[in-house]
Parts: sequence; structure tokens; C-alpha cells
Amino acid sequence: MVKTKILHIIKSLGRGGAEMLLPESLQLHNKNNFEFHYIYFLPWKDQMVESLQKAGGEVTCFEAKNNIRLILQGNKVIEYCKDHGIDLIHCHLPWAGFLGRWVHKQTGIPVLYTEHNMQERYHVATKTINKLSFNSQTLAFGVSQDVTDSINTNIKPSIPVKTLLNGVNTDRFKRNESVAVRSELGIPADALVIGNVAVFRFQKRLVEWLQVFKELKEDNPSIYGIIVGAGPLEDEIKAELQRLNLESSVFFPGLQTEVRPYFEAMDIFMMSSQFEGLPIALLEAMSMECAVVATNAGGIKEVIRNEVDGLTCEVENWKELVPLCEKLINNPEQLQKLKIAARERVVEAFSLQRMVEELEGYYTTYAQNIKKSIRIEPTVTN
Repeated sequence: MVKTKILHIIKSLGRGGAEMLLPESLQLHNKNNFEFHYIYFLPWKDQMVESLQKAGGEVTCFEAKNNIRLILQGNKVIEYCKDHGIDLIHCHLPWAGFLGRWVHKQTGIPVLYTEHNMQERYHVATKTINKLSFNSQTLAFGVSQDVTDSINTNIKPSIPVKTLLNGVNTDRFKRNESVAVRSELGIPADALVIGNVAVFRFQKRLVEWLQVFKELKEDNPSIYGIIVGAGPLEDEIKAELQRLNLESSVFFPGLQTEVRPYFEAMDIFMMSSQFEGLPIALLEAMSMECAVVATNAGGIKEVIRNEVDGLTCEVENWKELVPLCEKLINNPEQLQKLKIAARERVVEAFSLQRMVEELEGYYTTYAQNIKKSIRIEPTVTN
């Protein structure tokens, strides 16, 4: 049987939500029907490379130090598609999308694009290029209905836009009551732990997260915190940690490829985000039976039904995270109830297997439309 060859294009393979989803989904894809290739551009953000290769993916880095150099890799991508007989390209996030759309125009290879963020949150230049080039592809996905609505409102595309909800591998992300991380960090086995897994960017509002934790700590001195990740605001966030005198209470284990042990150590997964698409870390935490307390940013409100699967507040009222967490700190029975409800929610509605099967249907449909002879008429000089 001839396999359909899929090429994913993404700016980096660091530990972001979009990047992490690639090896997770690859483990579930039907390898008898599909062959998967991956191109990325930032060699220093390569945390997902090994897991992709172990899962059977072929990974290539075309090094580019900035977005302009990324776009100038177009000829190399075309040659790669020709050499490997690529049937369909799937791009993630704007700059990879811009490149994929150019390749689509040069070759006729179908290009699918996944949008993970709201258009309103992009820099004006990114938003403008996205709008001008958006119809030069075959199909687009929004990772939540909010994201899809944002595309339709701001871009008004003529190509189809579908909502394809993110998912989590609920068989792999399953609590097993390990205390390894707590022991490593010196957290008592019976302490209540509030955590987060995030890229340290402004939209995650981790400075505010620490301020919420500080207020909780004043009334609950035995609680601990864990924030897993790294990013451009790391210095600012750690400075706030010192200012609030929380160094012995909130731990920063850094960037981790394997995050399950850290979810295992958390009782409450708290998100103070200003905006979101549909965060993978949230789904992973829920699958690991962490009770959720969060702002209702973006796709979070599509996952969490307030008082049913977790507790939420309005984005601008992030200080309400304090009383919401206190509800669970002071009521162990409700805490346990929401832990169980969180996992039930993702198992029922946000399984990665469901997402992969739906995606494979799109791959099969659109790959049939590929032009059998690829035109190699590059107009960009590398």
C-alpha cells in the first residue's frame, strides 16, 4: 500500500503547546497509511526532536535565525517536497503558515494550516500578512471555536475554516500516585500543591500568578507551588518571586520534555492567562486529575464548565483566583470531586485519538487533490 506523505512545517520544536502536540499525535497516527515528515527552523529549540524521531517521524532543520530568513527557506522546502514525494503540507502558526502558502502557490501541494491563537493578539505586521496570504492555502483549522470565530471575523477567508479541538493522550497522561517530584523538591507528601506548565510569555501572566499564590500563602502557609517552563519573561518572573519572598515555596524546575511527573505532584492547576487558544497543558493537567482553577480566557471556557469541571473567573477579574483556590483548599471533598471531573471531561470530549482520526480524514480527502507533477519555479533567492 502506498502511504500518504505528510510534511509538518513549524517554526520551532521547543516545548510549546503546538510543538508538544506533534509527537503526541504521531504516536497515535496510522503508520500503515501515512508517513510523517517535520521541518523546523530554530535549532536551539529542539526539545521535541527526539520524541518525534522515536515515534517514527523524519525531522529536518533548515536553520533560520529570524522570520525573514525562515521565509527564504522556500526553495529548500520545495526541493524537500520533490525529493520525498510529499503529498500534503500541514503548517502550524503564522510564519510557518506564510512559508507553506508560498510553497502551495509554487507547487500546488495542498496546504492545511492550524491557527492556535486569536488574530487580535498578533503584532500588526503578523496580522496583516496573515490576512493578505490566508486564502493561498487549502484549508484552515482553529483549535477552538473562539479561534475559528476570530479568523472569520478578522480575515473573512474564502477558503474553508474548521474547528478542530486539541486533544490529549488520556492513556499516557494518567495519574499513578508517584511522589518522586515532591521528594526531589522537598515538598511534604501531604502538602497541597498549586502548579502551572507554561511558556514564560506575557499572556500567561505568571507575575500575577505569583501574586495570587502569595495571597493564598498568607492564609495557608503549608501550600507549595510549581511552575514548569521557560521563556522570554523568565528574569522578570523570577524577580517577582524574590520580591514576594517565595523562593522556598514556589519551585521553577525549568523547561521539561517530560511533564507528567510534575502534573503528578500538583493538586490544583491554576491558570491566570490573559488570552489562550486551547492550551494543551490544561488538557494534560486535567487528564492527570489536577483540579482546575483558571481565568476563562479563549478556549479555556470551551473546556471548563464552571463549577462542573473546574472553577473559572473572568479574565479581567484574575484576583478572584484567590477565593476560588481557597474554596478547594478549605474543602478537600470538593477538591477531590473536581480532580475526578477534570479527567472525565477530557476523556469524554478532548481525547487525542478523536482529534487524530478527524485529522487523518482531512489528510486523506485533500491529499487526493495533489498535482502529480510538482512545478519547481522558485522566485525566492536563498
